[in-house]
Amino acid sequence: MRFGVNQSGFALGRRNFHYAWVVVSVASLMWMTSSGMRFAASILIDEFNKPEYFGWSIGAITVGFTIQWLMSGILAPLSGWLGDRYGVRRVMWLGGFLFIAGMLLTGSMTNLWQFYLYFGVLLAAGMAAFQVTLVSGVTLWFRRKLGLAMGMLQALQGMGTAVAILTVFVLFDTFGLRWTFWVPGLVGGALLLFLTRYFYNEPADLGLRQYGAPPDEPIRRLQNNDLAKTRTRIFLKQAQKTAAFWNLVGIHFWGCAAHNIILILLVAMATDSGLDKGTAVAVYITLTVTSTLTRFGTPVMADRFGAKTVMLVCFSAQTFPLLILLVSQSVPAFFIFAVLFGIGLGGEMTAFPIINRQYYGDAPTGTTYGWQMAGAGVGMALGPVLGGFLRDWTGTYDWSILLSFCLSFTAVACITLLPSSSRRQLPDWEDALPPEYRTADGRAPAPADD
Repeated sequence: MRFGVNQSGFALGRRNFHYAWVVVSVASLMWMTSSGMRFAASILIDEFNKPEYFGWSIGAITVGFTIQWLMSGILAPLSGWLGDRYGVRRVMWLGGFLFIAGMLLTGSMTNLWQFYLYFGVLLAAGMAAFQVTLVSGVTLWFRRKLGLAMGMLQALQGMGTAVAILTVFVLFDTFGLRWTFWVPGLVGGALLLFLTRYFYNEPADLGLRQYGAPPDEPIRRLQNNDLAKTRTRIFLKQAQKTAAFWNLVGIHFWGCAAHNIILILLVAMATDSGLDKGTAVAVYITLTVTSTLTRFGTPVMADRFGAKTVMLVCFSAQTFPLLILLVSQSVPAFFIFAVLFGIGLGGEMTAFPIINRQYYGDAPTGTTYGWQMAGAGVGMALGPVLGGFLRDWTGTYDWSILLSFCLSFTAVACITLLPSSSRRQLPDWEDALPPEYRTADGRAPAPADD
């Protein structure tokens, strides 16, 4: 029985697999672990609001989530830049230790400022180390089947969030606040540090080519050297001159601001409408599980049919179901909304790595994706706090829901302005590089038609 890395990639029994699929599996587990708690903690908002617990206002609590997403957004470009230049594994080691520290300290908090510092700053820094590097790192391993790889990564991340929501519900109800954060922090942090050793920066680290690359293609390192630094700097400078670069950042901002109002406040909305806590959590899990299906399907469809068209459909599906909650907030209405909104939500973020590939080919897009995640982070930060304070000011969540609708509709309008993903935005960007740093040879797959 063979097991382990060899010249072909990874051996399991009598079969050899390209190590790219190991990277996808490892990245999926790491993303499941690192990102689930930021959403799962939202089911505690109505608990923190109760006088017998902390008695914090809804608006004050959402500030903690706003700080976390704002920090993630600010650190996203830095994380992508460090990953492109020095390798993603070094960034991940730091992120794993910050994740553990943030979770342990959040479980020990007694004051609002501690919630802001431990949950909003430290935990955000740990998560930022993974949210960009995992996605951009996986793209380096695939010439073909990138859509399938992204679908697996995104779908398992959605499943991880569902598991985290259920875990938080059970731990808080059984053991209280401290162990609700300590158990996932210690177990999850240890898993992150363990898995980092198996996440290689790029195929060249193992003497391999990308999955789907021609067998006679030279093996070249594109990270953690002068070549990587120069390529990243030259490409980013050119990409920032295109309208598509900034429009994608904006689309991520509008869409994430819209859906994070719902993700952070949904359980509180449901309990405020008369649903019991268990039913409200079930609604949230239904939304999360449904989104898992489109998290998998969207990158695959975007890779095949063009990311722009798929993004337009998914953002629209995230927008119009919000009208259901303005008409009715009964138990059936919440579950119908959860299914429809979940379909759109799952595809809202997952097409971005694909459209980057279709627009920019095999360029170093870690920093580019980091800028898009910065837009997402700022949007995720502003959405909940605006929705939370609207609830405090008006005494109803209707205005929060309407705000989410307007923000999401703006994203839909912006998508229509994107150029077709059947055309490369910077086909000749490597002409600005010294000849010895150029690698353009038709390696990236041809873009799909819109």
